[in-house]
Amino acid sequence: MWENSNVTQFILLGLTQNPLSQKMVFLIFLIFSVGTVLGNTLVIVNIESSRTLGSPMYYFLFYLSFVDSCYSTSTAPKLIVDALSAKKLISYSECMTQIFALHLFGCMEIFVFILMAVDHYVAICKPLHYPRIMRRQVCLILIVLAWIGSFMHSIAQVILALRLPFCGPNLNDHYCCDLQPLFKITCTDTYLLNLLLVTNSGAICLVSLTILTIIYNVILHSLRNHSAEGRKKALSNCTSHITVVVLFFGPCIFIYANPPNTFPMDKMVTVSHTIGTPFLDPLIYTLRKAEVKNAMRNL
Repeated sequence: MWENSNVTQFILLGLTQNPLSQKMVFLIFLIFSVGTVLGNTLVIVNIESSRTLGSPMYYFLFYLSFVDSCYSTSTAPKLIVDALSAKKLISYSECMTQIFALHLFGCMEIFVFILMAVDHYVAICKPLHYPRIMRRQVCLILIVLAWIGSFMHSIAQVILALRLPFCGPNLNDHYCCDLQPLFKITCTDTYLLNLLLVTNSGAICLVSLTILTIIYNVILHSLRNHSAEGRKKALSNCTSHITVVVLFFGPCIFIYANPPNTFPMDKMVTVSHTIGTPFLDPLIYTLRKAEVKNAMRNL
């Protein structure tokens, strides 16, 4: 397991120190956590059991729902338990494990967004070649590559965290472990470390958002040549995905693209990123996609 000779545990300050507010945090995020798991599980079961949801789009949506559940679960249970705890302690090993999980599933979610955008592009811009390009074997290879890339990114974050020396107070002014709050309590200059974080996590967010923007600009430009009915259907599929992308990348860029600057709302932005978005994703895809709603009725 992860080891550090100078510190064995951290004290998390959480979202609030007010006892009444902590009870509200417990209730609100318990509802959010249960809703996230149930909602995404319902989407997964729905896709697996439905014969009408066998296209690559729903294959990627299956993995998005799975990753959403894991991403939320990497922080929500600890936040809920700590809301009723007098001392919010997390061991050094658990802290490193949480960093690994956060970045593994967060990065995987970004890659799945890109794969879903590519699927939309091929379906709309190259419909005649779609069955040949987006074969099941190709989709499986793309998902495996996404997992490998996410794992490599996550390992890089953990290696960076393991090199941090801690020799002062172990008060982590956050509700979870991530590199930015740990930078505040390390006893070394973090300027270069912040640059590494921006060039890694920040660059992944910005470059991925740029790729997604280009893909959807090309899609929207090509829709001019489609019929009104085809344009309406394509826009319906793209709108739900664009909505989810905006909800995810807004906080992601705020957190990782400029880490040396910290703001009072940092913790709330992280909450919306790790707990709020995974909760909303199944609702957005369920409400906006007629095929998913019909399949759920049958289920």
